[in-house]
Amino acid sequence: MRIDLHAHSTASDGTDTPAELVRNAAAAGLDVVALTDHDTTRGHAEAVAALPEGLTLVAGAELSCRLDGVSMHLLAYLFDPEEPELLAERELIRDDRVPRARSMVAKLQGLGVPVTWEQVARIAGDGSVGRPHVASALVELGVVGSVSEAFGGDWLADGGRVYVPKHETNPFDAIRLVKAAGGVTVLAHPAAAKRGRTVPEAAIAELATAGLDGIEVDHMEHEPATRARLRGLAAELGLLATGSSDYHGSRKTCVLGEYTTDPEVYGEITRRATGAFPVPGTGGA
Repeated sequence: MRIDLHAHSTASDGTDTPAELVRNAAAAGLDVVALTDHDTTRGHAEAVAALPEGLTLVAGAELSCRLDGVSMHLLAYLFDPEEPELLAERELIRDDRVPRARSMVAKLQGLGVPVTWEQVARIAGDGSVGRPHVASALVELGVVGSVSEAFGGDWLADGGRVYVPKHETNPFDAIRLVKAAGGVTVLAHPAAAKRGRTVPEAAIAELATAGLDGIEVDHMEHEPATRARLRGLAAELGLLATGSSDYHGSRKTCVLGEYTTDPEVYGEITRRATGAFPVPGTGGA
């Protein structure tokens, strides 16, 4: 059983539509895929409608959080998407994305980069605009060679020349909100140092005490030694250890199913969730 619990669509910063994502997941030989767009569940209905037979969809979202000045992401699975408090917080984060992206465009223009808001908005399409769309604009203009380069310290990384902060939820509050909505929480790519500062292990221990369910151990931005260390940390703290591709379509080099989650861990996630349930495909449109 092959399970990938972290993937994005055009509802946020992926390049596959939700329907294309589930079809590509089935073609990649996955049995389970989670749709975890940034701070939104807008792609879920389309994904469910297109679910191929034999593929199960886990509805989720990747929530933008910040702790002691460090940006971090919290994967939330199988929560009630209409729970009012969590919905209001997701909308607050999402609504702050447009002014933030406009400010990054203005900073780039101040550096002499001929990027425009219209270009970034075109790349984002109907998705929640974010740094990856600005990064793609820089690639289009030939300013950088890749999206990964755009996220380097010179440009869009935390503390970079054109970085602009956005509203981000305190992770302790996010865990509380997701739990109240019947969901399960997993700290995404906790040691992805190329993105900027990461939260210390002491903070992860505090999050575990507050109800965090797991950490994403197997991820393309974690070296083998890092994965081994995180797996040990998860065992020490009584946390679930997941694996995922963090698929973004053509925007990143990772592929669906590049890293996967153990079926027993997936089973525990589904047992803990009360806000929603995995959706088995019966042959989508």
